[in-house]
Amino acid sequence: MNKLLELLEPGAVKLGLEAGDAREVVSILGEKLLEAGYVLDTFIEAALQRESELPTGLPLAGDFNAAIPHTDIEHVLKPGLALATLIEPVVFHNMVSPEEDVPVQLVILMALDEPKAQVEMLQEIAGVLQDAEVINKLMVAKDFNDVQAALS
Repeated sequence: MNKLLELLEPGAVKLGLEAGDAREVVSILGEKLLEAGYVLDTFIEAALQRESELPTGLPLAGDFNAAIPHTDIEHVLKPGLALATLIEPVVFHNMVSPEEDVPVQLVILMALDEPKAQVEMLQEIAGVLQDAEVINKLMVAKDFNDVQAALS
């Protein structure tokens, strides 16, 4: 779990975000990573394009579902993660069954600069997402310290 915390950019953590749709969430988080110098200006469009072809919505066992949008490494300057918790769910499509809608309230946007790192981080995030207690703590987090505590 430490790698996740290590890469999480404090300036790219948006708690209690209000967004109209999945596209808006990815754009807001991507903008934060862009401002913080993690990604190229092609990143957001590439992440949205990839999400439309290979969706990342994950139905979880607890009360909240998640999505882990990301894109190819050529759009990334240095590895970083952005995270949003949403007041109201937005629809992502299911990673496993793309025709299924998944109402999502937790989004972790990955900007990673090597393919192996992407696979490892996806596994780590998937592990975190299986822990309903961690998810519930993230959903009530008020600031970055709460997020750090939830993920520690």
